[in-house]
Amino acid sequence: MPVNRNPESAPSVTPPRLFVDADLVAGCPVAATAEQAHYLGGVMRRSAGDPIVLFNGRDGEWQGTIESIRKDRAQFQPTTQTRIQAPEPGPWLVFALLKRDSTDLVVQKATELGASALLPVLTERTNAGRVNEARLHAIALEAAEQCERLTIPTIHAPARLHAILDLWPAERPLFAAVERQNAQPLPPDPNAGLLVGPEGGFSRVELDALRGYSFVTPITLGPRVLRAETACIAGLALLQALPRS
Repeated sequence: MPVNRNPESAPSVTPPRLFVDADLVAGCPVAATAEQAHYLGGVMRRSAGDPIVLFNGRDGEWQGTIESIRKDRAQFQPTTQTRIQAPEPGPWLVFALLKRDSTDLVVQKATELGASALLPVLTERTNAGRVNEARLHAIALEAAEQCERLTIPTIHAPARLHAILDLWPAERPLFAAVERQNAQPLPPDPNAGLLVGPEGGFSRVELDALRGYSFVTPITLGPRVLRAETACIAGLALLQALPRS
């Protein structure tokens, strides 16, 4: 499903940055999607010859030009690789599904904050049972375009809490945000996982189950009770709050 873009951002001196599925090789044209063609021509008011930035999650980042553009089609010409593909490790976010707009916000901000995997979880107090996985992927893709990531986070299908925990790699710590518990503050660890429950928190049965996994550590995000989407954003920021060397 197309994701709305902000027309007020056009025109801009910064070349549009777009994700493509095709391989990126100098001199090999790349076809745009119909949505990209509409965005470039109808929203950004770009035309043939204008600069473009492309990435595909495999071949790094490339400068190029818009070779041709019409109402619903366009073609790009990659010219110069500006960034080589490099690993982008980041925390995993396990979050209880929320209502659609809140889930959309979590996916967008988690992508911007560098999460490498998003795992929607179904808990006893989860208010939503379905997701449009194509929509979430589109949101993550656009967020990666905006924040200049080279990769798109992996978005898993929703699963029950016990199913995610049973398959969790034991070498990756999982910090569970719990409310009103005697828990330690969240320590920085960009390679860990963060578990955030639904509005209303985890049930007593779920909290007892979490204690049975050696890799799970209950943590607190501070003295206030945060909305679930706020907890996801704050937790991901804290996990990566390491001083630069």
